[in-house]
Parts: sequence; structure tokens; C-alpha cells
Amino acid sequence: MNGEEERQTPAPEDERLARAALARAVEPGDEQAGSWVRRYGAAGFLARLREPGDGAEPFPGTGEKRVRGWRHRAAQAAAETPPEQDLDAVAALGGRYVVPGDAEWPRQLDDLGDARPLGLWVRGPADLRAWALRSVAVVGARACTPYGAHTATTLAGALAEQGWVIVSGAAFGIDGAAHRGALAAQGATVAVLACGIDTPYPRGHAGLILRIAEQGLVLGELPPGSHPTPARFILRNRVIAALTRGTVVVEAEYRSGSLVTARAAQRLGRHTMGVPGPVTSGLSAGVHELLRGPATLVTDAAEVIELVGAMGELAPARRGPVLPRDLLDADCARVLEALPAHGATSAQEVAHRGGTPPDETVARLYELHSLGFVERVNGGWRLTNTRRSASNMRRGGA
Repeated sequence: MNGEEERQTPAPEDERLARAALARAVEPGDEQAGSWVRRYGAAGFLARLREPGDGAEPFPGTGEKRVRGWRHRAAQAAAETPPEQDLDAVAALGGRYVVPGDAEWPRQLDDLGDARPLGLWVRGPADLRAWALRSVAVVGARACTPYGAHTATTLAGALAEQGWVIVSGAAFGIDGAAHRGALAAQGATVAVLACGIDTPYPRGHAGLILRIAEQGLVLGELPPGSHPTPARFILRNRVIAALTRGTVVVEAEYRSGSLVTARAAQRLGRHTMGVPGPVTSGLSAGVHELLRGPATLVTDAAEVIELVGAMGELAPARRGPVLPRDLLDADCARVLEALPAHGATSAQEVAHRGGTPPDETVARLYELHSLGFVERVNGGWRLTNTRRSASNMRRGGA
């Protein structure tokens, strides 16, 4: 953002009122409107909408139809729902209107440039700026599979246990599973809505959204009473991407809104991650396409934290189970590998096959014998009966 825009000082009340009024006059993410707010300030932009004056057009380069729409909606809002009414309605819910310049404003939203929100209507006890500093978005398909729901719940719960805030959109499917996972872990979660924060959507998640408002945060750009539209869902996703340190997509088809969030995160320089699924599932096709690009494959909370966390928060190295022979030193392992799979052989033959001196071979064979890997048979050496070892393992033996 350049020097023309507001400094990070408490917003004057006339500026706050102007932004609340503009929330009903322009759609979220309107970069044309955002450029004029940056140039004139919110109060100045609103004044030019309400009183165009007799001089030159105050919005050169902006289409006349768009300007007429702004002016019509601004006049309608002033007559029907003045900004003081919206502020009082949210305050009655225990909420507030957070705008640029407030101490609670998350500065990372400024990365959206002219598409940043005019302000955010926020409901909940926590400090939005503090929570956003250590947050991860977990998003995905609405019509998810049991695998996707389980993965999102487990991932969000594990991240919450590590002190990370889970941000999602409160939709059915992956979003709801992520919120529930964080809540079940007694962790922090934020729901970003594409409607007014007094209008829970989807209705089936009214109870979940209320619980998030009590334990976490519910926020949105649209004023009280606003209803969602398909375009508003898409524009909402840019806020999720900008607010967080990174975005994890659990399940998504090729044409999924969660991929919009992931691509917005990529444009903003945030970490973008995907959880792989079955190659036969169309609900994982979008995630796999994302992983073919700059996104990072993750499978659990540790791998997510390794990307978005502080230096030194590394995921543990992944490896298969450690077998007893993995613990042998190189010389013993070479002698063991030189023994035939079936039958016995002489120490001289083992030395020849393993390329080790005869005396050293004998010493290593007796060492392997003490460890239970080989046995002496009629003057020769053979591998210990593997069937017996397997039987011991089934009974819990090493």
C-alpha cells in the first residue's frame, strides 16, 4: 500500500461511519472503489457519492454505470439503514466493526491492495490481529467424503493443540469438520462468513457458528442482515487467504471454491498446501492438480507447522519400521547378506561371497549367532529359521 492511504492510528469516528456506510454501497473486493477510498479517504469518497457537485467527474476512468450503482446504493442505505444502525445492531450482539487504523486490524490484509476489506464486522471475545498472526486456513469440498471429514477434523485438532488458530468458511463439509476439530481440542477457530455476522449461513450450521462466536471469532465484510451470493462466497475466500499464514486444501474438485482460496494464497505469497487423496476420487482431483504446481504436499499437523511456523519447527523425519538387521554395523550386515536364503554353507564360502577376510568372517558369524540371526549346523552356517521368528513376533516377541 502506498503513502496515500490511512496510517495505522485509531480511525476517526467519521471515517468508521463512512466505511460502515460504504459497506452497503459497494461490493466486497471492489478494487475500483478501493482505489478511490485510498485517494479520497472513506469519508471523502462517500461525500462524492452523495454530493457529486457541479465540477468535473470525481471518478475519472471508472465506468458511469458502476458509479451510478454506487450512488444508488449509497442513497438507499442512507434512507433505509444508516451506518449508526448497523453499528448498534452489531454492538447488541457483543460485536464491533474493525477498520484499518484500529489496533485490532490485521495488517496482513493490506496485502490485498485496493481489494482489501473496507472493514470487518467481528463477533467474539478474542483479538483478531493477535489470532491472525498464528493462523492456518483449512478449506475443502462441501460434499466431502468420510476420509476428507476425518482428515480435516484430525488435522485441525492437532494444529489447535499446538496453538494454531484454524480459519475456515463455516460451510458444510471440510469447513465444518475443521471448525469442529479445533473446538473439540479446546482450540481457537475463526469463521469468515459471506453474509452478515447476524445471519448464520448455512442455516444448518447456526449452532456451530454460535459456538464459534462464543469460543472463537465470527467475522465478515458485509453489514448486518446481508445475505450470501455465489460471487460473495468467491470474494470471501480472498480474506481467508490473506488473513492466514497458509492454506491447506483437504478435498476439492477441479471447480472448487477452495481452490480459489489456495490460488489467492499463492498470489499473496502465502504457503499453499494440499492433502492427497485416492487417485480414483474426483473430490481429490483438484487437490492433486494443485500439488502439481507450487503447492506442498502435507499429511499431518507437523508438516503444516514446518512450513508456516517459526524457524526450527521441523516435522520429524519419516521412515518405515526399524528392523533388527537395520541396527547391525556394516561388517556384520555384509556377512549376513552373504549367507544363502536356504541351506547351510561354510565360513570360507561366506567370506568369498561377502568379500571379507576368513578370520573376520568367522568372528562376525559368531557375533550374528549371539544375536540370533544365524545358527551352526554340521560345521556350517545358515540363517535362523525365519518361520520360528515370525511365530515369535505373532506372540509379541522381538
